[in-house]
Amino acid sequence: MTHKENAVNYFSQKLHCSQAVLAAFAKECGITEEQALRIGSCFGSGMRKGEVCGAVTGALMVLGLLYGQKSAGDTEGRQLSDKVNDLMMDRFKEKCGSYLCNDLLGFDVRTEEGLQYCRDNKLFTDFCPKMVAAVVDIVEEIILEQKAHA
Repeated sequence: MTHKENAVNYFSQKLHCSQAVLAAFAKECGITEEQALRIGSCFGSGMRKGEVCGAVTGALMVLGLLYGQKSAGDTEGRQLSDKVNDLMMDRFKEKCGSYLCNDLLGFDVRTEEGLQYCRDNKLFTDFCPKMVAAVVDIVEEIILEQKAHA
């Protein structure tokens, strides 16, 4: 299975978008599936506040594990992680219109009314998997670009 298929499959099992994305890349990141699911567990639905989309947060976790700063003096790692972060955020916003969960869904998930609207209109089951798939495509693009520059 591809990363995208894995991520969408994880999400279809009622895991958070953040968990789905990180778990799909767990092996490459040097962590277990269980670790990925645990790390990503508090970031779904924009940290349950409609903030940065959990799929994007999961992608940033992947990129941090792959390219992140390794120590206090690792300025090269800091610069690289800043770069891949900006690429992820900018590309996702360009492709999807926003990287904020509430903006993407069009409703405030902090409210019972907003959550109910999203459930009733199947946004979590029909719309969110598209965000998971889009973010995986962008992560894979960034990884390929980094390999080309290595």
